Amino acid sequence: MQKFGDDKKDEGATAKPDLLCKLQLPYLNNVVILLMACGAAALQLELQVPGMSAVISLISDYGSRWKLQSYDNTIPVEATDHSYWLEHIQHQGLAAFNPVTTYQVFRNVKDFGAKGDGVADDTAAIQQAVSSGNRCAPGKCESSTITPAVVYFPAGTYLISSSIVDFYYTQIIGNPNNLPILRATAGFTGFSVIDGSQYQPGGVLGYGSTNTFYRQVRNLIIDLTGVPSTTTARGIHWPTAQATSLQNIIFNMSDAPGTQHQGLFIESGSAGFMNDLVFYGGFRGVVLGNQQYTMRNISFFNAVTAIYQLWDWGWTYQSITIGNCSVGLDMANVDDKGSQTVGSVTFFDGSFYNTSVAFNVSYDESSKPATGGSLIIENVHFDNVPVIVQGPGGVTALPGSADPLTVTAWGQGNSYTPSGPNKFQGPIAVPFSRPASLLSDGKYYQRSKPHYADVPVSRFSSARSAGARGDGIADDTEVLQKLLLSAAKCGNIVFFDAGTYKVTKTLYVPPNSKLVGESFSVILSSGKYFADIGRPKPVVKVGLAGEVGIVEWSDMIVSTQGPQAGAILIEWNLASKGAPSGMWDVHTRIGGFAGSELQVAECPVTPEIPTPPAAIDSRCIGAYMSMHVTKSAANLYLENVWLWTADHDLEDPKSTRITIYAGRGLLVDSSAGNLWLVGTSVEHHVLFQYQFVNTKNVVLGQIQTEAQYYQPNPNATIPFPVVASLHDPDFKAACVGQTGNCASSWGLRILDSHAILVYGAGLYSFFDNYSTCEFSHPRNAPLQYSPVARCSDSLSAQVCSDAGNGEVCQTNIFSLEGARAKQIIVYNLNTIGATNMITRDGQSLASFADNVNVFPDTIAFFKT
Repeated sequence: MQKFGDDKKDEGATAKPDLLCKLQLPYLNNVVILLMACGAAALQLELQVPGMSAVISLISDYGSRWKLQSYDNTIPVEATDHSYWLEHIQHQGLAAFNPVTTYQVFRNVKDFGAKGDGVADDTAAIQQAVSSGNRCAPGKCESSTITPAVVYFPAGTYLISSSIVDFYYTQIIGNPNNLPILRATAGFTGFSVIDGSQYQPGGVLGYGSTNTFYRQVRNLIIDLTGVPSTTTARGIHWPTAQATSLQNIIFNMSDAPGTQHQGLFIESGSAGFMNDLVFYGGFRGVVLGNQQYTMRNISFFNAVTAIYQLWDWGWTYQSITIGNCSVGLDMANVDDKGSQTVGSVTFFDGSFYNTSVAFNVSYDESSKPATGGSLIIENVHFDNVPVIVQGPGGVTALPGSADPLTVTAWGQGNSYTPSGPNKFQGPIAVPFSRPASLLSDGKYYQRSKPHYADVPVSRFSSARSAGARGDGIADDTEVLQKLLLSAAKCGNIVFFDAGTYKVTKTLYVPPNSKLVGESFSVILSSGKYFADIGRPKPVVKVGLAGEVGIVEWSDMIVSTQGPQAGAILIEWNLASKGAPSGMWDVHTRIGGFAGSELQVAECPVTPEIPTPPAAIDSRCIGAYMSMHVTKSAANLYLENVWLWTADHDLEDPKSTRITIYAGRGLLVDSSAGNLWLVGTSVEHHVLFQYQFVNTKNVVLGQIQTEAQYYQPNPNATIPFPVVASLHDPDFKAACVGQTGNCASSWGLRILDSHAILVYGAGLYSFFDNYSTCEFSHPRNAPLQYSPVARCSDSLSAQVCSDAGNGEVCQTNIFSLEGARAKQIIVYNLNTIGATNMITRDGQSLASFADNVNVFPDTIAFFKT
């Protein structure tokens, strides 16, 4: 059998692979299939490919007709009906707070004139589908939640002659049963086939990349092969932030010598998630720069360089396959002063084959900054890879082999085990095995968001058809509760048509429920039932204590309206056995949007008013807790979940900041544990962002947090009383004898828990009372803040998150507590604005000063 890359070739030239194989197909439950060519022997090779239609499309490009035969005859692999329920369900969704009552959320591009016949130029029709309805356009609108859209592509080939410009709050979705092709014409003009933030005059992005939320692209083929190979062409331009995703997309590019094609370009942003992507060909498969990101189940074939890392603070790569490339991941970029621009990379459960250099780095004993280029490699397989890690000047830091080998754990950077810092470059002695309950076939369990591609439309129960209004005004509690109970009983999937569904009592989600939203359908709590801080109640309760089953939930938001001091937005009680339950692209959002009654008008910032002695505005207490995974819960998979208390008003043209109080972020006190948190973020809660108590067997990565911008005015002791049963931090007691901003929210707090495994963490504190400056006022003296103070003012001010100024936005940010807090591993911990990076039972284990990186401070490897 010929291996990929056996042929001699110039750089950039590639041989067509013998496609083949043993495949992992997440939408067919990882069924193993055999591809057989007419008259050819069966060939086997393991690949990661995101969907059956993707396989057919990829193979058909090479002119061979393949027959697919399943080892499991109960699963059809040759679909005769390519229909998809989303195309045929009645579309009656609405934008609840848009003043135009006829606003259209769902847009089929063929209804706007697109042909999809591979002949007509469909660019203008598709752009009209995206932009119609006075939507939030790049360069004209910073953000908005009142013009959501689903832009749907039926199967077909759509010729694209210039960029499709994406708008804010848009989901671009293709038919997963027969992936539509967006084919760039030979004369294509534009920055990329899909442009997620079109550059404006003066070279600025169309949207501020760190505030570009709530968007998706999925189920497409981006075909650049019609563009001359020597012409620069890009598939997707995607500078984004939280609650965004790319999923189930194939990028088909030229692999000719000298190719200049590029699949994906990200130059800035503050988080994101993507999975189930395939990149074939290209000079660079992807070019990436963002604060922190998670990429899972991505494959690269026949590129010159698979991944070019422009810059980052922390990037997590899970289950990445790179084959037949010259370079796998190039993270050696330096600026004009010779300093590294890549902060850290965590790479695990992946594989490389027939690739000359797997990782190209700039890290060595003399590189700057000292912890720049921190790298972790764990459970990665290599086959015919001569050099695994190549350092400056082409020096081999970790040799490979022509034969198969697996790197169990290797890294470079600073370590604390638990004492440190220890500068290292070499193997890592991991003190214990991964918990078996978190694994599948030797890797961490993973599962992609279900598309329900093979489910007929008759098995979906619409919320609006059941009588729910979804207009943000009517009380939909009773209708939704009846629907959830009946759908679970008969095995239907509940489809929340686009809208905002107001509830005034808890919604109970029974075991074996499946919930799907449209353009981030919103469940909105309202009223006195959720307003008592002394009697908290869940808005959405998944299962009851003691219940067992599976729940699948995707593409929705849970929010609050007005003062909701007792609202627990999501309470997860359900225990799952066997396959875990899952939440995909489900978020919480507290304040800062139309209909929340927690916007600039109600909750302005007041940095000039000392609090105390002034009281907070109780009308701006938006929630008690974002999410609680309770003692009875077990086996839960979370992917691309963002729990956000708004720091600014999404509807305001200037993104004006607001002050909202939400007590707690994510609390996990599951006794049985077994949780997977993939690409999650928790931000701007008063007491803590992530807290794990008396739990076990949890894998996380990349996680990201931000502290409240207003702290320490007031600090974290206000306004939520300490609740012992929730193991709340008691800052009044814990901060005795400590200086600085001790009473600030924890980014990550682990109490008496074991086997907590973190694959990349960004714990950030940027502000001191809404300013990046920290003013040298005694903390026990009356505050004399000025609303117009700046770092240049004569108040002994300094940028509180700068390493050179002592990282004094807050004193502590990551806490380990209790004798039973054991078997804790953190790879690539990145902190900003915190003096102490890690504390154990109140004692500092690591100072920022020893671990300064490109902007954050980084510890590559920590273990208890």
